[in-house]
Amino acid sequence: MKKREMLSYVGDLSQLLGIKEYILVDGKAKGVRAYDVKNGSGLEFTILADRCLDIAGLSFKGNNCSYIAKAGVVAPEYYDENGIGFLRSYLAGFLSTCGLRNVGSPCEENGEYFPLHGRLANTPGEQVCASTEWVDDVPVFTISGKMRDARLFGENLVLNRKIVSKYGENKLTLHNAVENLGFKREALMLLFHFNLGYPLLDENSILVTPTAKLDPRDQDALDGAAVSGECQPPTPDYAEQVFYHDLKADNEGNTCVALINKNLEIGVAIHFSKNQLFNFTQWKQMGEGDYVMGMEPCNCYVGGRIDPRNATVREYLEPGEIRNFDLTIELLSGLGEINAMIKKIENLK
Repeated sequence: MKKREMLSYVGDLSQLLGIKEYILVDGKAKGVRAYDVKNGSGLEFTILADRCLDIAGLSFKGNNCSYIAKAGVVAPEYYDENGIGFLRSYLAGFLSTCGLRNVGSPCEENGEYFPLHGRLANTPGEQVCASTEWVDDVPVFTISGKMRDARLFGENLVLNRKIVSKYGENKLTLHNAVENLGFKREALMLLFHFNLGYPLLDENSILVTPTAKLDPRDQDALDGAAVSGECQPPTPDYAEQVFYHDLKADNEGNTCVALINKNLEIGVAIHFSKNQLFNFTQWKQMGEGDYVMGMEPCNCYVGGRIDPRNATVREYLEPGEIRNFDLTIELLSGLGEINAMIKKIENLK
């Protein structure tokens, strides 16, 4: 439907689509800037400007797809970087971004402390902009901003992020560019922590991946490796399981993974390039109240900077260098789209 035709049916386009900006006012969420995006195709999501422009809730055709941790939305001033204090302000949400200089376990290296999953997810955005523009008579919704990871006498890294969704499309694209504004080479660790939750995630869901090799992180994961892609109902005292997947990709390095619920006839697929993010980490937590499937494209392992595995794959940004990381989230509706996606993933070589 073209713009003039659409306007003939409504007084204001917010009836169908658009971006709503607001500020949360209650509890520890007080003061957090947020944007609700409704793209007119049944896809709705919330961007938190003061939490790295990460995605809090995401729903598709009335079905929630994200996991919200117990703490809910927490303003960045409550962030505690010591030990596991990170977990007291960890939203999870549909996306939490981890990095830029540490991913996974807190650790100390050369006298410097690196907190759990880095500081990025608790960093407010700067120069945040939300816009709706008509491109070829189609509304395009864009939210952009930048997050700074910098200190006196130290690093000066910036993540520039742009999130784009088009009217009528069941997808959104995340464009991420990390720039080293400093004058020293810096290690770069980056993980996109997508968190899928109920009702998309339940005991009928399956994780579909083009895995060439599965590497369980520890004994708990090894014990569950045979059913890593299957989901169980909420389970008392469930011990989290983490798996590293070496994924197959096409000739250009493109790959994808998907969480599917055939009973609900919906799914979420994540498309990315192994040339940008070589590793895929699966976080499986089937606990009561902690019921989540983490799907995590990354350029590292989650043992922290001092994990011996990271020493062999560590990536660096030279002074002035910019590195791009692009991901597309596709929502699947109906068994036709679901089966086509499963076939696409299975055909990756």
